[in-house]
Order: sequence, then structure tokens, then C-alpha cells
Amino acid sequence: MRIALIRHFPVKDAAGLCYGQLDLPLAHATRVADIQPLRMALPGAVRVYSSPLSRCWQLAQLLDLAAQADDRLQELDFGRWEGRRWDEIGAMALDEWIASGYAATHGGEGLTDLQERVWQWADELAAAGQPEAIAITHAGVIRALWSRTRAWDACLAQPVPYGEIQWLDWPGTGQPGGPTTDYP
Repeated sequence: MRIALIRHFPVKDAAGLCYGQLDLPLAHATRVADIQPLRMALPGAVRVYSSPLSRCWQLAQLLDLAAQADDRLQELDFGRWEGRRWDEIGAMALDEWIASGYAATHGGEGLTDLQERVWQWADELAAAGQPEAIAITHAGVIRALWSRTRAWDACLAQPVPYGEIQWLDWPGTGQPGGPTTDYP
């Protein structure tokens, strides 16, 4: 199964903020000129899924896509870190999180929790025989999907640009593949 993964556009007032599952709106009114290249690159007549958070839902609306909301496509739950500035969280807490293998030291989800829920979502789509799908989601979700075929460290080091398609061939339906930004 081939999935077109799209990260939402930048959000309002988020510089330096750990926002995970906070429901922040898109930063600015997106113009048709900003959306058109993305819209033209999307496959037609496929099911569209979106995180229910407004930054993803708004992008689906801007793209004129009839999306189905799925909670499993939400960003990582950062627990008590949500809404705090990264510099307030501090290097010691971040080092502890990294040393734990990205467990839920902050009271939210660990990376394995995120993997479980997004892999379940993709496995269900593949089992249903869907050849292609579109998911409008978040960087953490995209990296968790990549991690099915790549090491976490490689996934965390890979940038996930806003508003770009990251194609993923999901394992179990053909050749496993890593992310690409190639358009069909």
C-alpha cells in the first residue's frame, strides 16, 4: 500500500513550544497559490484520513478533501510538557527522555506507544486492501510510520517539511520502502 503522508503547515505562536496534541490553528491564512502545487501532486479518488487536530483538519479543508478523522493520526502526547517552552523543560529532562529510549517520562506517550497506534492504523488500511491513501498528520506520526523500516535515530534525524508529501510504501503489500518525496 502506498500512503501520501502530509505534514500540516506551520501553526500559530508555536516557536520554541512543545505543542504535541495541543490544538493550535494554522499560522496564517494559506493562499490558493500555496496549496495548488500540493493539490496537483495528490492522487485522485483515494481515501483521505486526517488527525482531528485543527491544524490538520484545516489543511484538509483547504485542499478540498473529504477527510475521515482518526485519533491515531494525532501527534505524540507530550504529557506535562504540552504547552511549555522547550527551554523551560530543560536539558536534563530531555536527556532523561532520550536515555530512556523515548519512554513516557513526561507522563504522556513514549515513542513505542506512538508506533503502536500508527502502525495499527496503517496495518488496518493494508489489510482492507487499499492500494493508496492520503494522511494529513504530524511529524511524529510520519516518523513513527517510517520507523517500521528504519531505525528511530535515522527517522528522528530526517526532516519532515511542512506541507510536503512524503510517500511511504507500507510493509505487507509489496516491497517495504522508506520515505521519498517523489510525486507519482
